[in-house]
Amino acid sequence: MKKPAVVSKQFLLPFVLVTSLFFFWGIANNMTDTLLAAFKRIMSMTDTQTSLIQFSFYGAYAVLALPAALFIRRFSYKSGIVLGLFMYALGAILFLPASKAASYAFYLGAIFILAGGCSILETTANPYILSMGAPETATRRLNVAQAFNPLGSITGILLSTFFIQAELNSADATARAAMSEAQLEAIQAHELGAVTGTYMTLGFVLLAVLVIMLLSHMPKTDKASAASPADASPRPGSTLRRLAANKRYWMGVVAQFFYVGAQIGVWSFTIRLAMSELGIREQAGSVIYLVSIIGFSASRFVFTWLMKYFRPSRLLVVAAVADIVLSLAVVLTQGMGWLPVCALIAISLFMSLMFPTIYGIALDGIGDDAKIGASGLIMAILGGALLTPLQAVISDATSINTSYLVPAFCFLVVLLYGLYVEKHRHTA
Repeated sequence: MKKPAVVSKQFLLPFVLVTSLFFFWGIANNMTDTLLAAFKRIMSMTDTQTSLIQFSFYGAYAVLALPAALFIRRFSYKSGIVLGLFMYALGAILFLPASKAASYAFYLGAIFILAGGCSILETTANPYILSMGAPETATRRLNVAQAFNPLGSITGILLSTFFIQAELNSADATARAAMSEAQLEAIQAHELGAVTGTYMTLGFVLLAVLVIMLLSHMPKTDKASAASPADASPRPGSTLRRLAANKRYWMGVVAQFFYVGAQIGVWSFTIRLAMSELGIREQAGSVIYLVSIIGFSASRFVFTWLMKYFRPSRLLVVAAVADIVLSLAVVLTQGMGWLPVCALIAISLFMSLMFPTIYGIALDGIGDDAKIGASGLIMAILGGALLTPLQAVISDATSINTSYLVPAFCFLVVLLYGLYVEKHRHTA
C-alpha cells in the first residue's frame, strides 16, 4: 500500500503560508533571548532582573493559550492567525513609546503583548498543521513545519547581532556608575534606539504579512471546521475531563513544560556563558549563540529524516540522554574555555526534535479535542517563564555554569516521558 504524503496537493499552499508563521515567531523567540545580555549592559542589571524578559514573554503564552484555543474553536484557524499577527505587530511597535519613556517595565509590557500574539499563532498553527493530511504523517508534518522555526531564530539572532548588540557601548556597570547623568542618558538613548528600531521594523513587516493572510484562502480541515454545532458552542469542560484521563496527553504537557524551560534556559544564558568562558563581548557571544541555532536548525531536518526509520519516541529518548550528559558537561568543565562552550552548542543539536515530537505524540489520536489539547501544550511554555528565573537565581548565587543543572533536570523529565511512551506504545 502506498504511504500517504506528508503534505497533499490540496493543502500545499495553506501549509506553506502557515509554515511561514513558524519562521516569524522564531524571530521573536530568539531575538528576545538576546535582549537579556543587551539589557544587562544597558541598564546594569543582574541575571535575575533580566530574566523578567523571559517571564513576560513566556508568561504571555500561559495566559493566552487557552483563550486562543477557545477563540479558534468558536471561529476558525484563520481568525486565530489574523489575531495573533495583529498582537505580535502591535507589541513590536510599542517598543517606540517604551524607548521614549526609557522604562524597563514598559518594555516588559510590550514584550508581553508581542508574545501574546506568538502564543495565539502557536496555538493555532500547530494543530492546523497536524490536521493537514493523514494522521500517520502528522508528527512528521509538524517536524517539517517546525524546521522553519529555527530559520527564523537564525534571522532573529542576526538582526540582534548587527542592529542591537553591535550598537551597545563597551562601558560596563562600573564605568556607567561613574558617568554623569547626561552621559549615561545619551548612551542609553542610543542603545535603546537600536533595540526599538529593530523591533519596529519587524512590526511593520508583520503588518504586511497580516494583509497577505487576510487576502488568502485558508481551507477548513476536518478538525478546523467551525460550522458544526459543537464548535459553535464549545463545551471545554467535557474536553478537559477527557484530556485529564489521557495519561499520554497530560504527561506530554508536563514534559513540554520542562523541555521549554530547558530550551529557554540553555539559550538565554548562552551569550553570558560564552562571555564568561572566552572573555568576549556580547556581539561575539551572539556568534556562539548563532552557531547553536544553526546546529539546531540543521539537526531538525536530520531528525525528521530519521523518523522514516525510527519511532519518534525512541529518538526522543536518545536525544534526552545526550542532552543530560551535555548539560552536566557544561557544569563540570567550568573555566575550561571552549570545552563547556562546545558542550553548550551540542545541546542544541539534540534539543531540535523535542518540542514538535512531544507535541505530536501528546495530541496523537485525540480527535476534535486537539484545539483545547493544543492550548495545554502551548501553556506548558510557561516553563520558560518560571524555570529561566530559577536558573538566573542559581547563576547569581553560584556561577553561570552551575546554573545548567536546571536544564539537566528538565531533560531528565523529557527522558522519562519518552521511556513511558516507548513502554506503552502498543496500548496508547
